[in-house]
Amino acid sequence: MAVSLSKGQKVDLTKTNPGLTKVVVGVGWDVNKYDGGHDFDLDSSVFLLGDNGKVTSDSDFVFYNNANGGNGSVVHTGDNRTGAGDGDDEQVKVDLANVPANIQRITFTITIHDGEGRNQNFGQVSNSYVRIMSEDSGEELIRYDLGEDFSIETAIVVGELYRHNTEWKFSAIGSGYQGGLAALAKDFGLQIG
Repeated sequence: MAVSLSKGQKVDLTKTNPGLTKVVVGVGWDVNKYDGGHDFDLDSSVFLLGDNGKVTSDSDFVFYNNANGGNGSVVHTGDNRTGAGDGDDEQVKVDLANVPANIQRITFTITIHDGEGRNQNFGQVSNSYVRIMSEDSGEELIRYDLGEDFSIETAIVVGELYRHNTEWKFSAIGSGYQGGLAALAKDFGLQIG
């Protein structure tokens, strides 16, 4: 039975699941009826952050065009361009035991591709969630349903895995941003065009 989190909650991941080293982080969403003439393309991205809350290099930004990070310990499995259907829309595999020691936090985000240009925002998106599963068993361990708290935002930090002594924990964040991926990347120490 998965632990269901609310915004701001933190939960042990490895301490309560001894021996767990490989997890799959799945994100999903549905797009509401929308009559703007443009398709919605939501993307999940991952930022591997050091002690200072910033990436140490461009390779610490993992997304569909840079699918591997952290010396191969974080792998994005591919871009879903519609969000249609049930289940996870995009997934990221994380090998916790092999995340480089300088990486303290693994932050998961969802952004709307060209949200400003297409006049799209998370007010038009529903049923967004993030969940963590054991890669070996497929069992869902943690789930965070984001709810409908967003209106004008084009990017959301959904949650993060972070080190706590020798264990990994998960924090349900649910913070929205305007300015899409570019604003998010800048906050995490990256410059993207």
